[in-house]
Amino acid sequence: MLRHRLYLNTGLGAGLALWLSTASAAVDGPSVHVYNWYDYIGPTTLADFKRDLGIMPVYDTFDSAEILESKLLTGGSGYDVVVASNFSLPTLIKAGVLEPLDPTKLPNLKHMDPALLAKLASNDPGNRYAVPYLWGTNGIGYNVDKVRAVLGEQAPVDSWDLLFKEENLAKLSQCGVALLDSPSEILPIALQYLGLPPNSSNPDDYQKAEALLLKLRPHIAYFNSSKFITDLSNGDICVAVGWAGGMLDAKANAEQAGNGVHIEYSLPKEGAPVWFDTLVLLKQAPHPTQGLAFIDYLMRPEVIAPITDHLRYPNGNRSATALVGAATRNNPAVYPSAETMARLFTLEPLPKKTERIRTRVWSKVKSGQ
Repeated sequence: MLRHRLYLNTGLGAGLALWLSTASAAVDGPSVHVYNWYDYIGPTTLADFKRDLGIMPVYDTFDSAEILESKLLTGGSGYDVVVASNFSLPTLIKAGVLEPLDPTKLPNLKHMDPALLAKLASNDPGNRYAVPYLWGTNGIGYNVDKVRAVLGEQAPVDSWDLLFKEENLAKLSQCGVALLDSPSEILPIALQYLGLPPNSSNPDDYQKAEALLLKLRPHIAYFNSSKFITDLSNGDICVAVGWAGGMLDAKANAEQAGNGVHIEYSLPKEGAPVWFDTLVLLKQAPHPTQGLAFIDYLMRPEVIAPITDHLRYPNGNRSATALVGAATRNNPAVYPSAETMARLFTLEPLPKKTERIRTRVWSKVKSGQ
């Protein structure tokens, strides 16, 4: 789930790499212990924090939500601040590992976008435990020229009809179609397309999604959560369902290679998933005061805007938008319009019984049986 940031092309800058190699040395003075996704912060953010607040950030990274949840649910992690996906929040809240955030100690909370907080509230009721850090969407990346060649100038690239109408997908299979290997992300899209709740717990709904996807399965080249980026940028496939950041990477790679491949990203009009990576404070944080200071620092508009420019993911800070570079700020693939945002939905953990149903459905779909 939510492995989007593993495939960024930003690279770990030399400055950040040096910082990570020295920050774990003996800490003399106040410190804060932070656990974040790999390559998911600005190259100077940590050093700037130390300079501005005089607090040493001791910084560790992980590369999957499963690793994060396992470490936190075991207890005694030693971390103060963690970057957790919105999908993980209900589990962490229920387990009692998160400390409610004190708004009086977060003066920069006023900069958060109310619309995004409202979306996040479906995973964190009342926005008690988490504030948005970076966020993004899942949609359709496509090779403009190849899709037009197959479906014509009126190809429905703004709709899930592009993939879920068999007559379209059958034609697109000539140039290659790939989907994420992720039942927790693809099945909610199929449910939404069918007019059903994307986070449904009704077994009958999953039978309908299964029937739809099995009909389409012969026309899908593969299910993979990383290969599609390279294949799309090289022109080896023409359509993929994946994360906005991955599609932007594919587009940038093609442009840098000068190979004539023109990639665009679409958020279908029927709706699409939106995800958040959030800043949370652990209940057993050894340095809670410094942890709150770190969270509040990342909510400064002048701090978060360069992180967005570096990583090409939007942030949850309404006041920071004007500070983000124009190319990123004005790109609807990064910052969707208010109309598009209204159609986006968050993903939620399902009861174990429903998760087992979803897993079985996905196994059938992948095998085509």
